[in-house]
Amino acid sequence: MATDYDAVVVGARCAGSPTAMLLARKGYRVLLLDRAAFPSDTLSTHFIHQPGVACLDRWGLLPDVVASGCPPVRSQSIDVGPFALHGSAPAVNGVAEAYCVRRTVLDDILVKAAAAAGAEVRQRFSVHELLTDGDRVIGIRGKSAGGTTVTATATIVIGADGKNSLVARTVGAPVYRDHPTLTCAYYSYWSGVDVTHTELYPRPDQMIIAGPTNDGNTMVIVYWPASQFHEVRGDIEGHFLDALELAPPLAERVRRGTRVERFSGTGTLPNFFRKPHGDGWALVGDAGYHKDPILALGISDAFRDAELLADAIHAGLSGRTGLADALAGYEQRRNDAAAQGYENTIQFAGLAAPPPEVRQLFGALRHDRTQTGLFFGTAIDTYPAEEFFAPDNIERIMASAAATGVAS
Repeated sequence: MATDYDAVVVGARCAGSPTAMLLARKGYRVLLLDRAAFPSDTLSTHFIHQPGVACLDRWGLLPDVVASGCPPVRSQSIDVGPFALHGSAPAVNGVAEAYCVRRTVLDDILVKAAAAAGAEVRQRFSVHELLTDGDRVIGIRGKSAGGTTVTATATIVIGADGKNSLVARTVGAPVYRDHPTLTCAYYSYWSGVDVTHTELYPRPDQMIIAGPTNDGNTMVIVYWPASQFHEVRGDIEGHFLDALELAPPLAERVRRGTRVERFSGTGTLPNFFRKPHGDGWALVGDAGYHKDPILALGISDAFRDAELLADAIHAGLSGRTGLADALAGYEQRRNDAAAQGYENTIQFAGLAAPPPEVRQLFGALRHDRTQTGLFFGTAIDTYPAEEFFAPDNIERIMASAAATGVAS
């Protein structure tokens, strides 16, 4: 059956635009749709870890991020109260920097890259339904910015439309490995706050994170248990400032700065995997795999999965393998790649105090920036957790700290 496009991608942010771009670069006819106009904002932690930055580098888009003026982040600290650990997560494919990029900047770069690759981009387009032929998805129907009803057929329809995905709901994509919402979060931006790296302040039932972003501003975000959402929402600024007082090194700088935007946040942060493919459809990004943003893995994971999905679709449409088999392989590769980060996320989002053995490890890492950097790498999946936490490595860390008298 003749189709208008090889692929229709619903959603043009950090999962949809890269998928459309990569498919278009392979020569496919791609339609990319989003109800928003770009540049525009969306809820986000903004952070792109080294694996995601490495994707931007491969795609030739890193210079655009650098040109936006967003400062590179080359190190992290975690303040545990009595002291703070400092280190740098391992580089990925030669990329040592991370970036905390405003979504008004990042998404616009990605949409323009998809268009430059040859994808047809329609903004302010609302997809209302999927077209089907029996159980097979064959296209979409929606309305353009001018209100005209439009239908488009495709070999595959890709849902990159977020955790509340219309595509996923319509096809009934099964959910698995799901956990309920664990945290709620609010954030805003301050000028005049001196933050040059990512700062984390875990506190009882809270997590406070700050990082430098575009326009010389600092983004500060606070997480609370999900059960406190309605209380926090009743006085966001009051609860936010109270939380900052638990992190005096940051609170003092924030008090000297100026908040430049309203608070943004949510109490809906579910954790789940969805089956990301079926007859004529696929899911990518938050539509297929969503987790709490406390480790800020979402953008980097979306970039990774865009590459995995584009490769799978190319394998299927080029005839190298059956499309169904290729998409099944995409699901397995996605799940394997996401497994450690997902488990790390669930653990961190519990906002529980670290157990005694972890506190002891923190004490031993206090003056070892190299091992601290590797520890940070395990949290964001840039260093194998099984290697760092191997008994012989932990023994070496503890013995070195004891020999220098810094273990606590």
